[in-house]
Amino acid sequence: MEKLSHIDDFGRPKMVDVTGKPDSQREAIAKGVVKMQAATFDLIKKGRMAKGDVLAVAQLAGIMAAKETPHLIPLCHPVLIGDSRVEFSLDEAENAVEITATVKSTGKTGVEMEALTAVAVTALTIYDMCKAVDRGMRIENIRLTRKSGGKSGTISLE
Repeated sequence: MEKLSHIDDFGRPKMVDVTGKPDSQREAIAKGVVKMQAATFDLIKKGRMAKGDVLAVAQLAGIMAAKETPHLIPLCHPVLIGDSRVEFSLDEAENAVEITATVKSTGKTGVEMEALTAVAVTALTIYDMCKAVDRGMRIENIRLTRKSGGKSGTISLE
């Protein structure tokens, strides 16, 4: 069995030492979905939710969340993020907001956690802004879809 990189020889948590790794271009793409009632979806689409423009606020929350990842996830390295984008696709048939976060950096470690955090916080913001009209919303399928850079190169999961 392979040893876990975040655990020392005594079973205690440790930060992975990346000081000897070369810098490389890094990119990670993550996705997730928020499903809701048709009436809620319509309010979001038309920008008529009482709390304001749901997608604009959620987009900003996701971008900011990517930058805050090392403060939220223990042992994540602070990385210099060169680009962070959150984009939406509205799925009319499923009454769903599909979220895609892309994070880029040049550094010694990847930005997968930053992309995943961006999607999660974007989805939570949508939920928070709409929960007064739809308690049955579901946040689903948050996942890494692609990463590139570093020793492992490009990995496409979808």
